[in-house]
Amino acid sequence: MKNNDNLLQNYNYYVPNELIAQIPVEKRDNSKLIVLNRQSLGISHHNFSDITKMLGANDLLVINTTKVVPARLYGKKKTGGKVELLFLNPALHGARHHVLMKPYVKHGEKIYFEDNYECVVEQTDDPLNKTVIFNNDDISPLLEKHGFMPLPPYIKRKDDLALKLSNMDRERYQTVYADEKGAIAAPTAGLHFTKEILNELKNKKVEIAEITLHVGWGTFKTIENEDISTHKMLDEKYIIDEYNAKKINTALSSQKRIIAVGTTTVRTLESVANVTGVYDGNKLSSIKASSGRTDIFIHPGYSFKIVNSMITNLHLPCSTPLIMASAFAGRSFILEAYKEAVEKKYRFFSYGDSMFII
Repeated sequence: MKNNDNLLQNYNYYVPNELIAQIPVEKRDNSKLIVLNRQSLGISHHNFSDITKMLGANDLLVINTTKVVPARLYGKKKTGGKVELLFLNPALHGARHHVLMKPYVKHGEKIYFEDNYECVVEQTDDPLNKTVIFNNDDISPLLEKHGFMPLPPYIKRKDDLALKLSNMDRERYQTVYADEKGAIAAPTAGLHFTKEILNELKNKKVEIAEITLHVGWGTFKTIENEDISTHKMLDEKYIIDEYNAKKINTALSSQKRIIAVGTTTVRTLESVANVTGVYDGNKLSSIKASSGRTDIFIHPGYSFKIVNSMITNLHLPCSTPLIMASAFAGRSFILEAYKEAVEKKYRFFSYGDSMFII
């Protein structure tokens, strides 16, 4: 008999379409916050701005400073037909780029863009997954000027709506602390933080560490096998420098609460703990600064080495972030909280409300 936690169907739940947030709340920290206590199995409801009352001098908050590139671009074929490209490594320099493309464009065809940019399509086996070669080694000006934020498909931006909301999406599908360009999806748990909240946390002596994980296409990739343990994540680039590794090690040695903001931060911390961690018996005592790529998939049965609290969003059914949250808090407890969030009309997914698991 298979472990129930390994069955994909057991991570399904019902969320009404009207609760899938299409735009963010007017002020970032006005989103709701559902708090899950893993010890008491208690669930409570708050406003995200209340997070400043829940953290203090014994806490280390770890944030992901990746910056989303407006990596969705529209061009035209010679016939005038519209083509959509999503750049999978949008900060990569050079003429050759790996993209998701729709509709199908044949090998050797050209696609034309604004400002005299054009590309030619190279042949691949996958009709959607293509390599294109541009007539310019630097496409960043094109993306910055004419690109759209790569919002997930459940946020509807058809026809003129994408253009109408483009400036809003460029601001709000980005954390206030975004720094290094490279992501094609936002680390959405961080979208609720304002500069005022971060300053208030610093005034309360909350330590803040920064890591970077450039969120990639794996965020959108669905799990295809019923046995989730066979799922393979696409790898993503991460960085933890010496300065921030030292903050994390100080928190470990002083037994501070280490709060990861988002599943991307969790994946980075746990990856580095697994690769560079120094242990005292079974207990992690320190990590080393490192950079590389990680394809870690955290699912129930995983033993967390470094993270002991998590701020996250309300995730899609059967998604890898939901499965990670279930590994952290227990599948039944997570699904109970999600059911309560639906009943209380929380807003779901990337532009939706927040969760704090302690």
